Amino acid sequence: MNSKPLFRLTDRNLRYLLLAPTILLLLILTVYPLIYAVAASLQSVSIRTGAVTFAGVSNFTSIVTDDLFWNAAKNTAIYTVSAVVVEFALGMALALVLSEQFPARNVFRTIFLAPMMLPPIVVAITFKILYMQQYGIANWLLGLVGIKGMLWESGPHTALFSLILVDVWEWTPFMFLILLAGLQAIPTEPYEAARVDGASWFQAFRHITFPLLTPAILIAVILRLMDTLRIFDQVFVMTGGGPANSTETLSLYVYQTGFRFFNVGYATAMSFIIMIVTTLISNFFISRLQAEEVFTQ
Repeated sequence: MNSKPLFRLTDRNLRYLLLAPTILLLLILTVYPLIYAVAASLQSVSIRTGAVTFAGVSNFTSIVTDDLFWNAAKNTAIYTVSAVVVEFALGMALALVLSEQFPARNVFRTIFLAPMMLPPIVVAITFKILYMQQYGIANWLLGLVGIKGMLWESGPHTALFSLILVDVWEWTPFMFLILLAGLQAIPTEPYEAARVDGASWFQAFRHITFPLLTPAILIAVILRLMDTLRIFDQVFVMTGGGPANSTETLSLYVYQTGFRFFNVGYATAMSFIIMIVTTLISNFFISRLQAEEVFTQ
């Protein structure tokens, strides 16, 4: 009587066997938390009794009439657009300058990359000290040129601007690094042909540099958009969302709702809305990036 083994270790089976631990780990770290978050967003938890009740989609519908959520969304949009635009403009300028050959070029590249290497919490605490009204260096510098000191992080009209400056200082080097890499990947032949045709620097930048640099630009913008849309640490350390919720961002509002007021279901529902919006924006830029890659090929 011939007996066949129930499991034969073939190359195909070995492949799945070796992948099994990784797949199991991914399921534990991604699928299970996602299912748990979906369940939490549909529930309401009582802080007094600890009772959990099914709330359905009421957590999601409450977002429509939540003025604090829309205020946080407005602050996040202003923060994101302002920071990314300024960082892109400064990063492009630095990349264009430091892509040229001149003495000590590598030294300047290293100096400009230094802010990106610092932890965001350290940067936030440092600027919090710089922004001090009486003893901060920022107001001291303004006083040297005859300008009255500002309420940098405590003024309702200047606090968000102060946070944007911190983000620009820290993450402009990130834009600069990606754009510089893109510039160095552009071949020199198109520029030589443009010089022969008598093209100016601006014409070469408009018709050669910018089109060939578009994939690198899109990558830099995508990464910075995804990062600024969930900004939390610097806002939490420097202003805590104040004054009068003028700097409260979506991530900070979700944190306060879930961990300060213990409304976990509503906080999870808001997190899903933020994730959906971030995914849609990212997919838009990714589709543009794929279109640019097909065009350049």
